[in-house]
Amino acid sequence: MQREIKRKTVKYGIAAAVLAVLLTTVIFEFGIQPYFPAGPLRLETFSSHEELESFLRTNMEQAENFGVQYSSFLLRGGEMATLDARTAPAHSTTNIQVAGVDEADVVKTDGEYLYVVSGSSVHILKGYPPQEAEELSKITLNETYNIQIYQNGDRLAILGGHFAPIRIAYMYAGEASLRIYDISDRTSPILARTLSLNGTLSGSRKIGDYIYAVVNQLVIEPDHNKTIFEVALPRIYTDNATREIQATEIRYVNVTDALYYFTTVIAINIMDDAQEPTCETILTGSTACIYVSQDNIYLTVPNTNAWILFAEVRGIHDETLIYRIRLDEDDVVCEAEGAVSGYVLNQFSMDEHNGFFRIATTEWTDDGSNNNLYVLNMSLNIVGELLGLAPGERIYSARFMDDRCYLVTFFQVDPFFVIDLAEPTEPEVLGYLKIPGFSGYLHPYDEDHIIGVGKQNSNLKLSLFDVANVSKPTEAAPPFIASEWWSDSTVLTDHKAFLFARSRQLLALPVSINYVEIKDSETHTNRYWQGAYVFNISLEEGFVLRGNITHQDNNMNYFEYGYQVQRILYIEDVLYTVSEAKVKMNDMETFQLLNEVKL
Repeated sequence: MQREIKRKTVKYGIAAAVLAVLLTTVIFEFGIQPYFPAGPLRLETFSSHEELESFLRTNMEQAENFGVQYSSFLLRGGEMATLDARTAPAHSTTNIQVAGVDEADVVKTDGEYLYVVSGSSVHILKGYPPQEAEELSKITLNETYNIQIYQNGDRLAILGGHFAPIRIAYMYAGEASLRIYDISDRTSPILARTLSLNGTLSGSRKIGDYIYAVVNQLVIEPDHNKTIFEVALPRIYTDNATREIQATEIRYVNVTDALYYFTTVIAINIMDDAQEPTCETILTGSTACIYVSQDNIYLTVPNTNAWILFAEVRGIHDETLIYRIRLDEDDVVCEAEGAVSGYVLNQFSMDEHNGFFRIATTEWTDDGSNNNLYVLNMSLNIVGELLGLAPGERIYSARFMDDRCYLVTFFQVDPFFVIDLAEPTEPEVLGYLKIPGFSGYLHPYDEDHIIGVGKQNSNLKLSLFDVANVSKPTEAAPPFIASEWWSDSTVLTDHKAFLFARSRQLLALPVSINYVEIKDSETHTNRYWQGAYVFNISLEEGFVLRGNITHQDNNMNYFEYGYQVQRILYIEDVLYTVSEAKVKMNDMETFQLLNEVKL
């Protein structure tokens, strides 16, 4: 008898899709403001398939009257990474936001083996000791994109997607998949379980033995000539069963939009193949990003009403809807919903602490931009707020640490704010520091110091902020600036590329540099370099560049994606740099090349 996928009924649900990414970019870059209907929005349930189809027809036709065409938007995938702790040599783990909440990544290690995504394959390597390093096996996943992995003991979970053309011009739907392998024998992985859904993977986390994945799916399949209007209900495929989510099981928010998506949330135990996954599906217009604590998922939904984005409407405001979904192994239950003004930048703009949810947003008005910080209780009612921070600027980075929030806004200089949240109902700015440039990623050094990774003019900049005196934050050391014509780091868009180990005074990150070499008074040549910069970092000496490692050949003075260092990790005293082409092992002290494995 075929197994049935269990479904947990929830009071409220969560939102869908990638449209908000495009809208937020437009809003941030050009200050265009969307329209919001008056009054709170609530999730409802369709009574029949006919009601679902009527809802979509009516609202999408209304949206089209404002000139929004289906082909104006694109579907994209989204998110990724951490490592488990086994009895193994000392090793680094993926740079995650919340302790105990793993994030999928393209590289994992357990201190002995490395699990590396390269193209459409996952390679399992013997990694330590480096003298014995070699590839043990390779899992090939044909025509799979956005591959991300989790490793948990003798289980390897691989998430990814497949493109499939649909009948909307310039758009693609797809199928998100989760494959679980038994890797007890690293030389011969065995596929133990598969699960797939219509749609695109938007995000995932792992808590204990459970993976929580969010999948977005376009809800209709009209053709360009509009002769077909077909609702594509979500389908979930497991090894022994196929389940189609019925219209009467789908929650929705009554908002008119140009495009709708189904968002399905899956909870699956990757260690127990006999335990069925649980799921919940909801219809909505768009989804931004998620924050996950050990007990809750917070899903943010820009209330954009994108279909009227280009209409000339005044007296409007930005708003983000928030849903709190309680997590308890396979129980996924939405318990509260709320809203705040403005939009979030990324997952680091949110945090949960001592029974309160904190969120920082940028809001666009007719007078320009403002930045706000809100404190909400577990019912998602606002209990404290700071409004109007740094008018005319927008948030470039945020980091919450216990009772404080560190916030960077930017226009021409970098205001670094220290905000006190010890009294949730009365947050206040304790102090701020203005310096050139901006920090796009903030990372704790200790309770009184923060590392900032950002840009000054066109160059990569590392800062070390001293917040011991909260009313007068300072720079604890001179900043490091890659003083070339142009330099950058993927850490600014991907925090998992950042490696920091305070006990080892180690900081490492991928760096890209364009050099300009003057050959004579009239000519010059450009030279491109990419690799890992490795620093000693301490309060006494600040940033001391110890060396660099590249995967480029000596004559490779141009961009070659396969040789771009994506991740840096360590096992004992060996530094591992990983690109899609190879894994290099260097002595952490001398930088001597110990071994390399080509992928």
